[in-house]
Amino acid sequence: MTTKKEKKEKKSISSFSILFIIIILLTVVSWLFAGQSFTPTIPAGGTEEVSQVVGAKISDLVMSPFNGFRDAIDICVFILILGGFLNIVNRTGALEAGIQHIVRKLKGNELVLIPILMILFSIGGSTYGMAEETIPFYSLLAVTMVASGFDTIVSVGTVMLGAGAGVIGSTVNPFATGVAMDALRSVGITPNTGTILAIGFVLWIVTTAYCIFCVMGYARKVKADKGSTILSLQEQKDMEESFEKTGAQNLEFTGKHKAILSVFAFSFAIMVISLIPWGSFGITIFDGWTSFLTGESFGDWYFGDLAMWFFLVSLVVSLIQGFSEKEIIDTFIDGVKDILSVVLIIVVARGASVIMQVTHLDLFILDKSAGLLQGLSPILFVIGAYALYLFLSFLIPSTSGLAYVSIPVMGALAHNIGLNPNVMVMIFTAGCGLVNLITPTSGVIMGGLEMSKINYSTWTKFMAKPLIVIGLSNLAILIAAMLFL
Repeated sequence: MTTKKEKKEKKSISSFSILFIIIILLTVVSWLFAGQSFTPTIPAGGTEEVSQVVGAKISDLVMSPFNGFRDAIDICVFILILGGFLNIVNRTGALEAGIQHIVRKLKGNELVLIPILMILFSIGGSTYGMAEETIPFYSLLAVTMVASGFDTIVSVGTVMLGAGAGVIGSTVNPFATGVAMDALRSVGITPNTGTILAIGFVLWIVTTAYCIFCVMGYARKVKADKGSTILSLQEQKDMEESFEKTGAQNLEFTGKHKAILSVFAFSFAIMVISLIPWGSFGITIFDGWTSFLTGESFGDWYFGDLAMWFFLVSLVVSLIQGFSEKEIIDTFIDGVKDILSVVLIIVVARGASVIMQVTHLDLFILDKSAGLLQGLSPILFVIGAYALYLFLSFLIPSTSGLAYVSIPVMGALAHNIGLNPNVMVMIFTAGCGLVNLITPTSGVIMGGLEMSKINYSTWTKFMAKPLIVIGLSNLAILIAAMLFL
């Protein structure tokens, strides 16, 4: 069995391979279409009009990842520092202890745990793309939910649908809306943060509410009748052997944990506030008072400001925990290493965007696509774009990578045909988020199911109806946004 699994893993294509293949294909396509004309356009950052595709040079191909890194240095630094910060918080045990504390307080009313925990996970998904950080909670909640009379599908649904609903309704998620807005800026389009936050908030509330309803409905049935579980007999046996025992370690929720969680929540609250364009709403109360820290006022913070904010908060959390100087550095660096792959994905993906820009393939694609889509109504355009992202997310599981590959094209396309490019950011986020609730290429999905002793086929069976309902509700919101914003 182990040998077969290893063979399958060797055959799978990583996101990096896919992105390098895309870069090579774009280079070849530029050679095939070299000389093809399009409507004269001034490219982003340029001063002269261009009107035809230029074949990429070998040097353009070789240097594309480096040039991509140079273009995305601010968000790359932010993501690396955020990885260090999250690892320091996780190493303190405060998050795990906090959840266990809630479980103990609600003993006898465990059903209430589902909406509380799903809302917390959803907030994490919406604000900072909580995904890999959920892995430790699968086994923890499995023990809790099984002891409460539920099954492991309930524990997986609580974590996966909670965080996943938040990612679908991303507000200030740096790995989704953040990189997508950065990608828009790369083609000369200034995103409206207020509009993106508003659409994200509506998607977040609606999707989270339905996911809570879905998980709670199933949990009630299982608690009332154990025979209503969708787990196979083998999975039920595995559940009994793995989770129907008192082997879970109970962590004391100390004052130190409370202080760390307070700082943790405060740090993300500041991130949210700092990204809201207060000036566009006529609110000046935040002007100036934070400039002593980063040189920029709230509403004007960007990835550089946020990077150093989370670096400072990392030090505060470390001091509260009492980490030594060596522990701080080692833990922070370990977190940076864990998230380095995300940065490299962004670098390589940005390289694809660089190839499109230097060859003017992006302008060619936009011009020809605009001709095809120009006659479509906003409703059909949204449906088509959403379906496109459902497909692309299977090819490029990394939301950050996909954003840098696609948003410069799709966002500019929407802008060029008179539609709202800010809505396109949320079409991308919602489409990727939906697919990442079920795609087998996601390490979070497969890792969480493995820890919970649930087969992938069982999870897809549970998710069949929710996927349809979430997809349709998302489309309704996005269509309304495109029509009225």
